Amino acid sequence: MPRRIPSAPLLGLLLAFSCAVSAAPQQQADIEALATSEQWLTLVHYHPNRFQSGYTSQADDPSFFFSESGKTDPEGELRATIEAISSPASGDPNRHARCAFPARDAWIREQLALPEPEVTCTEFEEWKAELNTQAITLVFAASYLNSPSSMFGHTFLRLDPPEEDGETNLLLANTISYAADAAEHDSEILFAYRGIFGGYPGVTSVQPYYEMIRVYSDIENRDLWEYELNLTPAEVEQMLAHTWEIQDRNFDYYFFDENCAYRLLALIDVARPGTNLLDEVSTHAIPSDTVRWVVDRDLVSEVHYRPSAATSVSHGLSTLDSDQRRLAAALANGYISVDGKEINALDDEDRARVLDATYDYVRHQAQAEDWPREIAAPLSHELLVARSGLKGPPADEGPLPPDVRDDQGHDTLAVAATGGYDGTRHYTGLTLRAAYHDLLDPPAGYRPGAQLQFMRLDTRLYTDNQEFQIENLVGVEIRSLTPRDAFFRPLSWQVGFGGRRTELPTGNRVLTPYLEGGAGGTWRLTRKLSALAILTGDLEISKHLPRGYDVAPGADLSLLRQGDRFSLLTGLRSKTWIISDQHRQDELYLEGAVHLGRAYSIRASASRTHHYERYETLWNLGFRAYF
Repeated sequence: MPRRIPSAPLLGLLLAFSCAVSAAPQQQADIEALATSEQWLTLVHYHPNRFQSGYTSQADDPSFFFSESGKTDPEGELRATIEAISSPASGDPNRHARCAFPARDAWIREQLALPEPEVTCTEFEEWKAELNTQAITLVFAASYLNSPSSMFGHTFLRLDPPEEDGETNLLLANTISYAADAAEHDSEILFAYRGIFGGYPGVTSVQPYYEMIRVYSDIENRDLWEYELNLTPAEVEQMLAHTWEIQDRNFDYYFFDENCAYRLLALIDVARPGTNLLDEVSTHAIPSDTVRWVVDRDLVSEVHYRPSAATSVSHGLSTLDSDQRRLAAALANGYISVDGKEINALDDEDRARVLDATYDYVRHQAQAEDWPREIAAPLSHELLVARSGLKGPPADEGPLPPDVRDDQGHDTLAVAATGGYDGTRHYTGLTLRAAYHDLLDPPAGYRPGAQLQFMRLDTRLYTDNQEFQIENLVGVEIRSLTPRDAFFRPLSWQVGFGGRRTELPTGNRVLTPYLEGGAGGTWRLTRKLSALAILTGDLEISKHLPRGYDVAPGADLSLLRQGDRFSLLTGLRSKTWIISDQHRQDELYLEGAVHLGRAYSIRASASRTHHYERYETLWNLGFRAYF
């Protein structure tokens, strides 16, 4: 009997059915593989569990997931996402999964042949059109010690528009930033506490660049570094799509790791798969470190420096000689008038230079320091009128960028091996510091006079009996020592808390919780040398003290030198304990460091102390490395 050949339509149907049956197992295998692929894990912010198998997403908003188990089930979330983006549109198309998660949708469709429901995402497309982004720039705002959230600096992304007539107006660009959604009335102490322990939701927001400049550069006096990223147009598109996915969804904010810098690294990882920037994060994500990682991955094409308003004003004042600076200070403070004989005695070029510098200073003080308008406005007008009739010197190009950027300074993790003598016994020691910088570290890339240490552990092993002790456990230690002059009069201050070895009247040394602080002034003697005068206060709490605690007011008079080759801190500190053991404690100290580039230092210290009517000489020598 001859074999019957199927008709063409039936043959096509059979072939399609055959392909579908054979493709189903293949697609199942593809989905299983894609669920553990690097790009899918990055898109949904999955990270391996530390103490068990599997993954957990760092997203803390249920609306970020399609599957009820999506937070811990990458494959289940992928399957639920595929189902959602393949379903037909109903109701408002902007609520469809393709519109809510365009980055996931685009990536999944690159991997799998899926039907494309006709969905018009007008809200997403209008949002992208409004941002008008051609390129992405990573911006780093220098550290700001007066705010716990900005002590280590801050990073955000600038969305650069295309050029028009050969120019780009970056002030009209938008930015992407991530920050804690804190209540306005929260105190700085409460903010620090809740920020450390994850008490705030993190919010991804889009803001105009000029607003960021106003806050960081004009008000908080923070220099900005702009790192142009070499992302392709497709990578820029993917970053914007993922920003749309997360901008209204909650990720818990943690001050030291899942912070502003961390979330931006995640965005870059999504935009360019394989960069694996988040793999660099261990215990903390310091913004300057994260910028360094971005540079090391060859993601940066150009770097630009944008000085703060205070830096620009200081530069203008620095162009004056000492006599001209005194005239500028007298003008600004109303001791002489713009048409006074002292000003008119100057030639036109010097007079124009003095008037320009004074005007810039007055305008800055009016904005950043809230000088009364009734004083600043008339004076500014008088300065402009006087200046308008003068040609003056050639236009100044403004402050030059520092020789070393913030991301080019020493790494923030420090390890030190030491040896020394505590007045009675010799010891060897080990110091570990999680972050960030102290006054004797290599200063390049860090603010002069600024110290911020977080989680420093000092241990000792005494050689006579092999006794191991914790000498210090520093939780946080901050010092801000900005010099005062005729124009700027910042308060120098310090604060710290942790545990330290304290000597009792019996001679025993016990580990005691402490809280210390102080305030005073710093004055520059030479370019690298400053004098400090700080009034201090100490609180110690211990069951070994007669009343369980003790308080000591005191003072610290010292000299500080910070240089690329060596740094030095020497002085006299004295405090009087007034509650439990009423006595005075005096110390004459000398601490120095020789910098071997920016990766290593040799440190030495010596002191002569008077405590409980005993005199002791202490010394320490060590080698420190930065990672």
